Amino acid sequence: MSIVHVLAATAVTMHAVLGRREVPAVIGWVGLVWLAPVVGSALYFVFGVNRIRRAGAQLWSQQDPGTAYGAVSLRDELPVHLLECSPAMDEMVRLGAIVTGLPLRHGNHITALVDGDEAYPAMLDAISGAQQSVLLASYIFDTDRVGVTFSAALTDAHRRGVLVRVLIDDVGARYSRPPMPARLRALGVPVATFLPTRGALFMRYANLRNHRKLLLVDGRIGFTGGMNIREGHQRRLSPAAPVRCLHFRVDGPIVTDMLRAFAQDWAFTTGETLTDVEHSFRADPPAGDVTARSVLDGPDSDIENMPEIILGALAAARRRIAIVTPYFLPDARILSALRIAALRGLSVDLVIPSRNNVRVMDWATMPQMITLLESGCRVWRTPPPFDHTKLFVVDGVWSLIGSTNWDARSLRLNFEHNLECYDATLAQQLEMMVTSRITNGTPLTIRELHARTLPVRVRDGVARLLSPYL
Repeated sequence: MSIVHVLAATAVTMHAVLGRREVPAVIGWVGLVWLAPVVGSALYFVFGVNRIRRAGAQLWSQQDPGTAYGAVSLRDELPVHLLECSPAMDEMVRLGAIVTGLPLRHGNHITALVDGDEAYPAMLDAISGAQQSVLLASYIFDTDRVGVTFSAALTDAHRRGVLVRVLIDDVGARYSRPPMPARLRALGVPVATFLPTRGALFMRYANLRNHRKLLLVDGRIGFTGGMNIREGHQRRLSPAAPVRCLHFRVDGPIVTDMLRAFAQDWAFTTGETLTDVEHSFRADPPAGDVTARSVLDGPDSDIENMPEIILGALAAARRRIAIVTPYFLPDARILSALRIAALRGLSVDLVIPSRNNVRVMDWATMPQMITLLESGCRVWRTPPPFDHTKLFVVDGVWSLIGSTNWDARSLRLNFEHNLECYDATLAQQLEMMVTSRITNGTPLTIRELHARTLPVRVRDGVARLLSPYL
């Protein structure tokens, strides 16, 4: 072995042993760097090192201390009727407070918007009616028919004197040509890209992407969910690759926390604190009956937020768990929690696409399904078009909406934003959407999995080895 290989492998071994939490990951990386000279160390340098130091929150609070969250009460209470439906929801309130450090916000109204056909007109109307500020964050913002319409609305708002800020992930910005950031800059709209990946920087931030989807207008109206800005979501346009998805309009006090999430990302990316939107940080009057909490997750200090919220909700469930996700490759903890929930006698329904838009995801997903099905979980596959929806509903009372997929990329590598919502009306509406997908889908069976040929099973098993990075 060359001295370069020994030195590099030794350095990686020390870094992995001292810096990584997961024992399997440490073993895997150490084995790779010693068995694959130089190449293994290079791969660890690109994919195994977390280089994020989030300065956004600190910068924001230092320059504008009036926006600090303040102490979070563990005594936040839910309406009595919700606790009567599911007493364990009180446990989720405590867990959410400890995990996120953010408060519950009462009095919100949340409207589900199906596909871009409902979401995009509502978002564009909000931008057109903006009087003070428009803050938009998106993972993907394509330069296509939908993207051009949004860029025109943002440009018009900017020219009216509205404060406009647009944040696009640097990788997501490259899904179309010419890239949208260049177009917006040419139109004079303030835009930034999250963690630029050009040249040597690709090596540093290849995996750490901002997957959040947020639109905040005048500090009063919010939009969030799973939808990027691209014409594939607007099915009435008959796009070449149609995609189903779900987005949400949010009104009420929780918009304040959504706005802070954007402000922190913007401060981290640009160094600018959005002092001109101070008017947005106020106690908005109640708009509805939904109690909600903002859940931020990312490969920094928030890295365990989403896994812990998911595990807590699975443990708190007493009757039914319903999940819709385009990508399903969770870690062993979450798989075990799902199995145990089914073994406890709960109804557990998992809805995934019948054909993924990333084929290797289909392959990697199959090996983990046998143990779920054997435990009593039901897995349903929806027909095309590809379903990009992200939903998690527990006991017809609690629901999780936002940008997170059930895979390692979302749960460990990406920056995500979600809302945990306590409201029976909203949860039951979302359960109906899950039921509709189940009705139109087909069940995955143990017999079908066992019937796969040996080459297919080997392919799927090898693909699952990539699951920490899919």
